[in-house]
Amino acid sequence: MLSLTFVLLAALATASNAALTRRVVCPDGHTVSNEACCALFPVLEDLQTTVFDSGCGDAAHAALRVSFHDAIGFSKSQPSLGTGADGSILIFAETELSYDANLGIADAFNVEVPFIMKHNISVADLYDLQHVYVFPTYIYPSIQFSAAVSLTHCPGVVRPTFMFGRVDAKSPAPDGTVPEPFQSVQQILARMADAGFTPAEVVALLASHSIAGADDVDPTMEGVPFDSTPSVFDTQFFVETQLRGTLFPGTGGNQGEVESAIAGELRLQSDSNFARDSATACLWQENVNNQAHMASSFQLAFAKMQVLGQDTSKMVDCSEVIPIPPPLSAGAAQAFFPPGLSIHDVEQACANKPFPNLPTAPGSPITVANIPQDPATDGACQDNGQDCTIQ
Repeated sequence: MLSLTFVLLAALATASNAALTRRVVCPDGHTVSNEACCALFPVLEDLQTTVFDSGCGDAAHAALRVSFHDAIGFSKSQPSLGTGADGSILIFAETELSYDANLGIADAFNVEVPFIMKHNISVADLYDLQHVYVFPTYIYPSIQFSAAVSLTHCPGVVRPTFMFGRVDAKSPAPDGTVPEPFQSVQQILARMADAGFTPAEVVALLASHSIAGADDVDPTMEGVPFDSTPSVFDTQFFVETQLRGTLFPGTGGNQGEVESAIAGELRLQSDSNFARDSATACLWQENVNNQAHMASSFQLAFAKMQVLGQDTSKMVDCSEVIPIPPPLSAGAAQAFFPPGLSIHDVEQACANKPFPNLPTAPGSPITVANIPQDPATDGACQDNGQDCTIQ
């Protein structure tokens, strides 16, 4: 009798596990573990063909930047400072885009607002406590979903995760929650710690600058890359920020900018400081020529950032909807010194380990080209937040 009981219990457990792992077939033929995720596939297809059709370029960079600027409006010590990844930067665009730290975010909204209106998208995922899908025509890819999808166009990225079910912001995040490039390492770490991030996670998030460019730091230039390979998520950013700066890509004297080592490349003051400060220099150097570490640590920190202020127990894991990014070959992942530069140009800052010995790329010194600007980033939404409202 006892053995029969064990058999029955085992059978029940097996049946329960099967129920938990049962796949759902979506109307378009995709299969998912939760029916709610089906609604994301049409949006994904449209994003792929109309927004990120140029790959890891200007539109992808803009989507990634706005995801951080929205999510970081969160404080553990002062809940009134915002509710994190809640869409407040778009819902209250005329307030938040007036903040200096958000200059240029309008580029992302010019891409995303028409897309939201086209798909009848709300600014928050509409789920109830039991994950029952309330309004099947309303979804929220505008900020965090778009950012996750944008990353999958950049070779070298580990497939991002995605939690579905964010709640609308009820008020704007106040000014000062987004760190500024002219702030000290200590100031930035303190702000990020208040949002729940360790110094290692802050450095991990800064790997996003490997696929980024500046539009407004130097007001005379747009799409100025932070490293020599802005369309590849590789460790060159961590190499090149450690090289001795000698020139500006455009005009000098801009707040938040310091000299870089390569013509056409812009170096943020904060990135330069993180690469040299005793609190973060070794964390920074750990990424050099260590693609696996950089990619995996970024994936974890990015996932944490995307749900700041949200109750993940009330959200649905739809990570399986996110495409697999293109791989980065071992040769492409090999870090190097740009032509004409070597270990002698490194400003060594990590006291624990020597800087990795890297090859120097052959040829004459290079000038890094600006990132081509996507025409879709030009539109009605203004830098001050006017005309950004979803109708």
